[in-house]
Amino acid sequence: MSKLSIGDIYNKVHEGKKIALMTAYDYPVAKLEDMAGIDMILVGDSINTTVFGRDDTLSVTMDDMVHHAEAVSRACERAIVVGDMPFMTYQTSVRDAIVNAGRFISEAKCDAIKLEGGRNYIAQIKGIINAGIPVMGHIGLLPQSYHKYGGYKVQGKKAEVALEIIKDAIAVEKAGVFAIIVESVPENVTSLMKKYVSIPVFGIGAGSKCNGQIIVVNDILGLNFGKTPKFVKVFKDLKPIISEAISDYISEVSSAEYPTHEYEYHMNDTEKKRLEELLKKFTL
Repeated sequence: MSKLSIGDIYNKVHEGKKIALMTAYDYPVAKLEDMAGIDMILVGDSINTTVFGRDDTLSVTMDDMVHHAEAVSRACERAIVVGDMPFMTYQTSVRDAIVNAGRFISEAKCDAIKLEGGRNYIAQIKGIINAGIPVMGHIGLLPQSYHKYGGYKVQGKKAEVALEIIKDAIAVEKAGVFAIIVESVPENVTSLMKKYVSIPVFGIGAGSKCNGQIIVVNDILGLNFGKTPKFVKVFKDLKPIISEAISDYISEVSSAEYPTHEYEYHMNDTEKKRLEELLKKFTL
């Protein structure tokens, strides 16, 4: 199994193939995704809600992200791993953006980084790219800016707003991003956007005309304990399966059914007798 490159992603897109992206936050899930053939894995700041159980993505730190991204990178032999820049790790200055993006590469062994925002963050995007780090853009709904929107709302339903999103796409492509994630926008806006940019466009709630789709792994497995977005399809609901396994474990431990002989370690008869002899000579 050979490691994919950004060039490989471009080749697949040019051949008309769709790219499959997904989040992962730990080694076992990332290993399963990689073995299944996922193309790109995003270690998303969504870890703050999906794993840490918080209400939004704003309080996750670089240390949190690097810790989990390193585990994901270690699991991946094939997939491209992208680290997601947390809130206020790049907005403050170009220098901060470069230093923090560098941590994803040097410490977490990621292949690229992603950051939210359009024309407001062109300097940061260029600075990171000039430092030799590939950047994925993210426009449309920006979860780190949800206070600005008054919640997690679809963006671009009004023509004027849709135009601004398309302008952002054009700007981040010119700045050098290798791909764009478009989140929660009407499908026709995505279709129009693709007429103005040549790099891959990956959607999350942005319709079927994208070059690929990205989704939060917890969502497709039914492990979302909050509101499920309209665009999420639960491919396999693991909640009842996991709950049943835990309940069965509790029941068998309580009734002394588990562990049975097959789950125990055993001494051979010779060593048992030796131990018994030793205990006869043993005094406290």
